[in-house]
Amino acid sequence: MMDWTDRHCRRFHRLFSPHALLYTEMIVSTALVRGDAARLLDHDPAEHPVALQLGGCDPRELAQAAAIGAAAGYAEINLNCGCPSDRVRDGAFGACLMANAPLVAECVLRMRDAVDVPVTVKCRIGLDAHQDYGFFADFAARMQAAGVAALIVHARNAILGGLSPKENREVPPLNYGFVHRLKAERPSLAVVLNGGLTGVAQVLAELAPDPGATALDGVMLGRAAYHQPRLLDELERALFNPAWRGPEPEAVVGAMVAYAHTQAARGVRLHSITRHMHGLIAGCDGARAWRRFLSDVASRPDAPPETLYGGLAVLGRRAAA
Repeated sequence: MMDWTDRHCRRFHRLFSPHALLYTEMIVSTALVRGDAARLLDHDPAEHPVALQLGGCDPRELAQAAAIGAAAGYAEINLNCGCPSDRVRDGAFGACLMANAPLVAECVLRMRDAVDVPVTVKCRIGLDAHQDYGFFADFAARMQAAGVAALIVHARNAILGGLSPKENREVPPLNYGFVHRLKAERPSLAVVLNGGLTGVAQVLAELAPDPGATALDGVMLGRAAYHQPRLLDELERALFNPAWRGPEPEAVVGAMVAYAHTQAARGVRLHSITRHMHGLIAGCDGARAWRRFLSDVASRPDAPPETLYGGLAVLGRRAAA
């Protein structure tokens, strides 16, 4: 979710679910160790719980980056071994790391030694066109032996040549069977499913399947939750608090206007925040008008935070008192 789940996105999404674990964009370990870590890791305490996702392949450097992240208050350190982009592959990390499980295991060991928070790994079920459960199972076994707290599995192969990152999210077939089989064979390993999950019923079916099937330990949602943040509201109610009722658009706008004021004092344009809010009323009357307002009005360089109230007016709503 590079360029998507930045701090402004996370602040917005937290309004819909107090309990969901949110993730940062992937941050390259070198940037933290040798660059401006304070700027890269800056976040609002209201975002918590938040996990820091790292990209890298040097065990010592990843350990340093993990320690910096833990000191900054992140609740989990996640190593990305699932991103298939050319840019990431050229840096020798992301999905291509699955071809070197011993190196990833060493990275996990070093990171675990450096921090007191959980260290997790995000991966695919395989590389390129051939689906091989043995390859996936061996990778998982090495991660478990290294002490990984959880394995987060995008249940598709990563095709490292010939497919774009977008195509890698859609073209390789989903294979949830590999993920459930792994959990059945390794019940003590926390296994989280990612990929193709778009609704509450589907999530619940993976977490509490029919008798005889193996329940997974969690799910990770990406673009589905980004485009329809109310999905987080529904999952909060289904998984954590049946009495939960997420905020109405008026309350969300009020909260984001207040947040935008704190960011404006730091030189942040309103558009940097509102670009993540297009899905606020996804699927409801006025959704197109809301998106158009954000694109045409809230994106203006000089737009003050109160501009967002104009979006409510377009929808025939008033700001919450």
